[in-house]
Amino acid sequence: MKSSVVKRSIVVDGHKTSVSLEDAFWAGLREIAYAQQVPLSVLVSQIDNAREHSNLSSAIRVYVLRSFCHEDGRTEDTETLRSPADGEPAQIARP
Repeated sequence: MKSSVVKRSIVVDGHKTSVSLEDAFWAGLREIAYAQQVPLSVLVSQIDNAREHSNLSSAIRVYVLRSFCHEDGRTEDTETLRSPADGEPAQIARP
């Protein structure tokens, strides 16, 4: 059976990196970026800056999961993420 994990290159805070995610998570991430009207690389940078211990792929999966759970009324309205520009906390509205 073919794996649904897709590795893509993306620029995170000015550095090119590879991220491996399942197709469904890539689609969800693009949908969130579109709803927030930010480029995918900016959203991934925000997720990267906010993560504490997990690897970037895991942090993205959790972020996408929480975002879609919010649509079902199961999480809070916003999540605090550090702005990549100034390092200050920024409230990022959920889609």
